[in-house]
Amino acid sequence: MRTTVQQMTDVRSLEHKLQQQKAPHQRLILVDQLLSQYAFTNLERAKELLDEQEQLLQLYYLTDLELNFLQFSAIVENQLYNYDASVNHFKAAIDLIEVGGDVNQQAEVYIDYAGTCINISLMEQAHSLLEKASKLLRTFPNPRLQARLTAREGYLALHYRNYSHAIELLMEADKQITALGNQITIKDHYFLILIHTGLGNIHEYNDDQEKSVQAYLKVVEMATISGIHSRLAWLYLNVGNGYMALNNLQQAEIYFNKAIENHDDSSPFPKASAYANLGYCAVQTKDYSKALKLFKKAEIQYHELTTDRSKNFALIENWRGLVYAHLKKPKTAERHFFKALELAEEVEDLKRLSSICKDLADFYAHQDDYKQAYEFLQQHGKYGDLYLVEVNERKRTELEVKYEAEKQQKEAEVLRLEAARLQLKALRAQMNPHFLYNALNAIQNYITSNEIAYAAKYLAKFAKLMRQSLEYSEIETISLEKEIEFLEDYLYINEKLRFEDHLKYSIIVDEDIEEDILGVPTMIVQPYLENAIEHGLRNKKNGAIRLSFTLHDDDTILCVVEDNGIGREQARIFQQRDMSYQNHKSRGTNITEQRLQMLHNAKDNRVFVNTIDLKDEKTGAALGTRVEIMIPIMETQMR
Repeated sequence: MRTTVQQMTDVRSLEHKLQQQKAPHQRLILVDQLLSQYAFTNLERAKELLDEQEQLLQLYYLTDLELNFLQFSAIVENQLYNYDASVNHFKAAIDLIEVGGDVNQQAEVYIDYAGTCINISLMEQAHSLLEKASKLLRTFPNPRLQARLTAREGYLALHYRNYSHAIELLMEADKQITALGNQITIKDHYFLILIHTGLGNIHEYNDDQEKSVQAYLKVVEMATISGIHSRLAWLYLNVGNGYMALNNLQQAEIYFNKAIENHDDSSPFPKASAYANLGYCAVQTKDYSKALKLFKKAEIQYHELTTDRSKNFALIENWRGLVYAHLKKPKTAERHFFKALELAEEVEDLKRLSSICKDLADFYAHQDDYKQAYEFLQQHGKYGDLYLVEVNERKRTELEVKYEAEKQQKEAEVLRLEAARLQLKALRAQMNPHFLYNALNAIQNYITSNEIAYAAKYLAKFAKLMRQSLEYSEIETISLEKEIEFLEDYLYINEKLRFEDHLKYSIIVDEDIEEDILGVPTMIVQPYLENAIEHGLRNKKNGAIRLSFTLHDDDTILCVVEDNGIGREQARIFQQRDMSYQNHKSRGTNITEQRLQMLHNAKDNRVFVNTIDLKDEKTGAALGTRVEIMIPIMETQMR
């Protein structure tokens, strides 16, 4: 693992080279290398370099460096709480990578963008981005990106309060990054900090303050050593909160002061909360004058916030009420208590309302105003009961979310098993005996005619086709490239051995399709080719099949099988007359349509195979058949 000292030495060396370098294209490369560090360790310097990089890219445009510029900009703006700007940069980056980026670049941008989406509670969008990244990484594994993906998934689970699953994911992400050993980068350290912050959050939510403090202290150490200070004020605040909950006010004060003294975080919230909590510590030690000064400082900081101000002001006003009650200034105390009530009601903070009413009940009891004390004690109970209802409803919703997630996972597993069962049935229905007999008989004729070269050539093709058929029965998906290769071998054998060069075929793949990357279910198209041959072209002297693949949408490939055969009406007549026609059962197409329903996860009666009779517009004569198959794009298991 590279040490922080080594990384700092590298940065100093790069800065020195940048100072000496005058050539714009060389400066562009050096700036890019520095940004890979500063985007996580020095946001102020990163902003300066991003400005220069933007100008240099106008002179020397390089796609990869433009992508880096957009990604670094998005990451920096995210850490500076400029979420709109971060989203805009990520969107521009996605536009760029989806045209010319490689798989790793795509996955990395999706994972990083998901982080910003989680920060602004766009959870569905975050989930969608992580799903895209997951699909790419299942096909093209990358341990580093997989670790970051797992960390983001942990934060999704944390957001939905599925703490057991969140811990599992975050611990796994930590293990995956640690396994990188001396290949760990500064960005990996950034993710490690996220991981252990998340673990601290979970312990805090579970009210296990000792574990929470230990987790946050570990993160503080990690952030200090790595030089990643953009969220250090928050970490100090979290440690202080933990110590305060444990009633260790001395340690709490140390970390609250550290949060105030830290200037690397642009958010006023951690500093404001630290001032407020220090004020509460002063109340506990009966230093009321100090407490009031600290509350005033907290209030000034909170005024800079655009959200959650009423909730925080309610807390400060409540604590002020306690201070003035201790100072024997009942009118002033009463005014602050009621201001706290008003602010808490604005945001419907039931927990805070219950607490304020309890403090008011105690306040009036000390004033011998037992009627008011009794009424506020009742209010305390009422708000407390409502808060418990709210908590129970939240728990119910959380359990419902967990249940639905597990239910979907189980349903997906059932569908997978059912698809596998249908796949095996499809294999049995495939390569009907008529085709196998004709192919082997033709090869035998070449052997008996002493045409050994032809026999060897076609036997090798036939053996390859059989081997592929058996191999594919054990996997659910293959690349489109492999599927096309399989179909081409099947058509070639029919052309040469069955129809003796009287069958012509063509396979057309749209240029937008990357057939070596996109995955499709195994053994989907072949039954329709077989149908075209057996029913449409069997008695045709100059048969032709056209097979084409185009992108229907981001999740679907449209495959078209078109023949110039006798058509379905005439084929039905032949079926009634010809016993060999009757013996050919189109089980493969029926099974395939069931598989497509499963694979598309269709809960309605949507049709994924459309058969069209081609006819002459003037005479109505049959010109053949066109079959349109909607094939779901899947993650490949073979490459």
